[in-house]
Amino acid sequence: MSADLETAAEPQRLRRVAIDPVSRVEGHGKVTLLLDDAGRVQQARLHIVEFRGFERFIQGRPYWEVPVMVQRLCGICPVSHHLAASKALDAVVGAPTVTPTADKIRRLMHYGQVMQSHALHFFHLSSPDLLFGFDAEAARRHIVGVAAAHPGIARQGVALRRYGQEVIRATAGKRVHGTGSVPGGVNRHVSADDLALLRAEVATMVDHAERAVDIAAQLHAAQPALYDGFAKFHSNWLSIVRADGALELYDGAIRVRDADGRILVDGHPCARYLDLIEEEVRPWTYMKFPYLRALGADAGWYRVGPLARVQNCDRIATPRAEARRQEFVATGGGAPVHASLAYHWARMVEMLHAMEVIAALLADPDIAAGERMAGDASLAVRAANGEREGIGVIEAPRGTLIHHYRVGDDDLVTACNLIVSTTHNNQAMNEAVRAVARERFDGRAVDEALLNSVEVAIRAYDPCLSCATHALGRMPLDLSVVAADDTLVDRVLKDGDGRIERIAG
Repeated sequence: MSADLETAAEPQRLRRVAIDPVSRVEGHGKVTLLLDDAGRVQQARLHIVEFRGFERFIQGRPYWEVPVMVQRLCGICPVSHHLAASKALDAVVGAPTVTPTADKIRRLMHYGQVMQSHALHFFHLSSPDLLFGFDAEAARRHIVGVAAAHPGIARQGVALRRYGQEVIRATAGKRVHGTGSVPGGVNRHVSADDLALLRAEVATMVDHAERAVDIAAQLHAAQPALYDGFAKFHSNWLSIVRADGALELYDGAIRVRDADGRILVDGHPCARYLDLIEEEVRPWTYMKFPYLRALGADAGWYRVGPLARVQNCDRIATPRAEARRQEFVATGGGAPVHASLAYHWARMVEMLHAMEVIAALLADPDIAAGERMAGDASLAVRAANGEREGIGVIEAPRGTLIHHYRVGDDDLVTACNLIVSTTHNNQAMNEAVRAVARERFDGRAVDEALLNSVEVAIRAYDPCLSCATHALGRMPLDLSVVAADDTLVDRVLKDGDGRIERIAG
């Protein structure tokens, strides 16, 4: 960690700038910057101001309720929590391996979730910045503005997300907060009607997904200096990969690369994640800071998510996505791509991969028939104290997601530990805020374009700040610059429809 990100000399003498709340992200957070008399940023922090408490109130609940309960962590990626919890609790019911039917239906559900979430983020939340520019007028920098100026792109985004939600409904029972996955397997097949519906559109959706990769690649080609330099910093990378090194979003082992692309850890069992990762608590945020134990907090933080995954793997097993991945990694000239805006291009490559996997699974007869459940109490995994224990790790749309439970003889959960994707990226988002603030905040008057540039850096990570809520479109914002003696230097208000009013300065 950079020293001046966490501490600043004589902070009482510095001016404070607050962006509260950050808009067009899932959940609520704020940014604070401390500036010296010359307007240089001395400290930058992303604060997560919500407290959820899921790890505590899951305790005491019957284990079979958990896969449904934890979906309430997030309104935008409930399937990820649903499946991570189910995978963890497979070990509790003695099902270290679920049936082929259950595995394929869960994968279909998961890839539908990844596809619809990536479509939502790119087309609805980020495309206004990418298509119009960070400093475009706020009155059109939203999805309605995109629909007016680029109707084809908007329709494409809506269609992709709708299709992903239909995949979720067909496998989980509902588009949001379904019940299809249970400890030991699944509780439903995919019906003949749903198969016919999904198969009828699958080829079109694969083509839509590949055109989305084209959009991201063209944006980079049009402004290479921006896309290669904005919020750029070096970091380690972490994700799960398949046994043969291929990209894997549902089940695999942990791989870590350093900032130069060298493999530091490979084949690390997900069940031993605590041997690899430690979390740090800081007093100014409710979100923890994970890091690699072997490297320590200062050098051991890392990034997760699409940009990590497409570079951490050796290849993608689906041909169209692998061809597009090769185009992406070639832009690094043999070195990892570190710029934050590259997340969008990597995200679209993954969306194409998800659609290719969905197409293959829809052609598999196992999803319409076959044994759905497995389990043998004698095979349950037990902790040192004799309690049943399960750890489920999955690659959620935003990155690696870890669920860890212990269950007593009365079938009630006794302990729960969750490390969600955005938590892994916490330090990276703080670094992104610092990089943009130092590059663009030069002491000039605070305006909407400056505010949005800081938010663009955060949005690149597709953060789910509370992993519970989703904020679509603009949110009200009140930003104040205060001198060391508490004198108000400048204050700007932005209301819900994007209008800006300067109160002071």
